[in-house]
Amino acid sequence: MDAVARAVRGAGVRTAVVSNADRLADPALPDAFDAVVLSGVVGFAKPDAEIYRLAARRLGLEPGECVFVDDLRRNVDGAVAAGMVGIHHSDIESTVVELQALFDLGCAL
Repeated sequence: MDAVARAVRGAGVRTAVVSNADRLADPALPDAFDAVVLSGVVGFAKPDAEIYRLAARRLGLEPGECVFVDDLRRNVDGAVAAGMVGIHHSDIESTVVELQALFDLGCAL
């Protein structure tokens, strides 16, 4: 998914990572995103709606302008409850197809 996130960002879409971690395992990961929101730093975690709203604010967007991708349904449900569009990630191919459709990216990914 890192390559997909980089491609989406490269197509001009602002991106964020929202993680229920204290720190990122890959120190280069923030370079792939416009914002990084870590539950261990901000004090609340997925699926709490506030973590999604914070990510949107850090991107300069409203939640309704955001798409959230996660492999856990409860986290997607939390993002949807916060006003975002949710994609339940099960495999790269289907997630890419959904992102292409939502952002009108064509074959950019």
